[in-house]
Amino acid sequence: FNNEQVKSEKKRYLLLNKPKGYICTSEDPKNRKTVMELVAGTCKERLRPVGRLHRQTTGLLLFTNDEELVKKLTNPKHSVKKIYHVLLDKNLKSLDLKKIIEGVILEEGTAYVEKATYIKNAPKREVGIEIHKGKNSTVRRIFKNLGYNVLRLDRVYFAGLTKKDIPRGRHRFISEQEVAMLKMV
Repeated sequence: FNNEQVKSEKKRYLLLNKPKGYICTSEDPKNRKTVMELVAGTCKERLRPVGRLHRQTTGLLLFTNDEELVKKLTNPKHSVKKIYHVLLDKNLKSLDLKKIIEGVILEEGTAYVEKATYIKNAPKREVGIEIHKGKNSTVRRIFKNLGYNVLRLDRVYFAGLTKKDIPRGRHRFISEQEVAMLKMV
């Protein structure tokens, strides 16, 4: 262009173990902490988060500049697998666990989960939830609808990726094999 060679931007993929208290946006008019602060300066390419996590939710958040992949991973028709570790204010009744598995009615319709189970060797107030589709704060709203308060919500799995070996507030670039796996989702 204008007698200069134009090179496309290198595709980058970064995985963050998001801590509590950060919002998933590039800029905040209220000057709150954003996830962009946690990944600032990691590369020259401009990355953006894939989807969102509630301000108080912790766990896996993928960043990329690969817009095709962003569209694929955020499109509900692709049913991207997400697993959450939930800590409730009280033990989850087995009847309520059954209701969650069968579907809980929310404002926008019935919220379905793929799996819901008690965490092995933990109190019954710790639950694992697997969802493939979800609107804003679906997991939190499911429990609120059943009379529980979520004390901690941690996304431990996203589209085949885990937070293994990534301390809270830290990040890493994902491998070429992980990128290939994401593109096959």
